[in-house]
Amino acid sequence: MEAEAQAAAAPEKKTEATERRRKPGRPRKDGNHRETILNKAEIAFAEGGYAGISIRDIAERAGVNQGLIRYYFESKQQLFDEVYRRRGGLLSGRRHVLLDQLLEGGKPLTVKAIVRAYLQPQWDLKYSGEAGSAFVRLQARLHAEPEEHALRLRREVYDASVKRYVDALAKVLPDIPKRTIGLRMAFLVGTYLFMLNDLGRIEDLTEGEIRHISKDEMLDHMVEFLAAGIQAAVP
Repeated sequence: MEAEAQAAAAPEKKTEATERRRKPGRPRKDGNHRETILNKAEIAFAEGGYAGISIRDIAERAGVNQGLIRYYFESKQQLFDEVYRRRGGLLSGRRHVLLDQLLEGGKPLTVKAIVRAYLQPQWDLKYSGEAGSAFVRLQARLHAEPEEHALRLRREVYDASVKRYVDALAKVLPDIPKRTIGLRMAFLVGTYLFMLNDLGRIEDLTEGEIRHISKDEMLDHMVEFLAAGIQAAVP
């Protein structure tokens, strides 16, 4: 009896697991809650924009409470940024890989090959499913935002890869000033985001002759059009 009393009176031994279990607000099982929240937030932000979507909206879509979202993400801004960095980082990384393959392939670089390498990951993403398509819409929304934070986020995610492509084009087009190539890359980004968000009115402008265009055909036309523009004479 005395031993049992002493054991009962002894303080619970603190272990890492115990401390982790006692942490306020920690879910009992992490599971895939974080990824689920990011996936649902991506689609929600694509549909409603940053200002039009609340933490409550995302919680309802993800089937979790708002406290769990705040456990993983301190604020709506942090959640939005993480959504954008996650897929934007993959997109940018793929562009690095494709450019490396061109540079190391042993063949002469061409403007068309560089433009295609830049656009291909975006096309693959657009047609990869609901999440990829949602991110393309989210990109268009962010590019339309003049806010300083949105600009910093785009720079963080994309600048390293974009600048590498500008450098590659500058080597292929030595007679065109690098600043002009940078300007034309901005034209390129605006064009593909417009078209990938189905804003091009293709059926209207072709008087109904083109009602549907496959992703590969659209990419081929885009590469021809943008490559010609990048290497056009400087006015």
